[in-house]
Amino acid sequence: MRATPSPSQRERGAAEPVASLPTLVLASRSPRRRDLLNRAALQFRVIPATLDEMPLPGEEPEQLVERLARAKAGTVAERLAPAAHLVLGADTVVAIDGEVLGKPECAAHAERLLLRLLGRTHRVLTGVAVVAATTGRIRSLVVVSQVTMRDASEAEVARYVATGEPLDKAGGYALQGKGRSFVRRVEGSETNVIGLPLDETLALLEGAGLVGNS
Repeated sequence: MRATPSPSQRERGAAEPVASLPTLVLASRSPRRRDLLNRAALQFRVIPATLDEMPLPGEEPEQLVERLARAKAGTVAERLAPAAHLVLGADTVVAIDGEVLGKPECAAHAERLLLRLLGRTHRVLTGVAVVAATTGRIRSLVVVSQVTMRDASEAEVARYVATGEPLDKAGGYALQGKGRSFVRRVEGSETNVIGLPLDETLALLEGAGLVGNS
């Protein structure tokens, strides 16, 4: 986990005018990330970033998620500059045996992904990045959680996949939904497994100067 240095804060006398405070933009169309930011009572708008999310040759999962989070936030921030916005980007992957498991391409693929995870422990990694649109200054970090799953039959997995829930989820399951029934324990941030490590994200936003947003 790493973060780039914070900029020196501007000296303040009287309270800063509300108009000069940064406005938060989420560079993601993920409904899970929207829900988590709403849970934190943050006001924000959504401007999704579109880019190639394929790993680079030899790229480790930690490098992948941080690179993509920074790219998503940076791409949207460039479109918004020079307005006083903070842009939040994030990317989440599941990794096991050194391999990144993305979102399933179809129901059969979702079953294969989930069967590979059952009875074992895997990692969920989320890269989070915040970019100040006015300066291009970026802060980022990576959060890792360990998820241990129970065993389950192929029939049980097929019934779960038939609900449609896993079809847009990395690794083919949703901790916040019916997929939780397969999870024995989570070590680390549960919101990270859902798609955005909330405590770490709030700290990153605060360090970037987001105040008076709730």
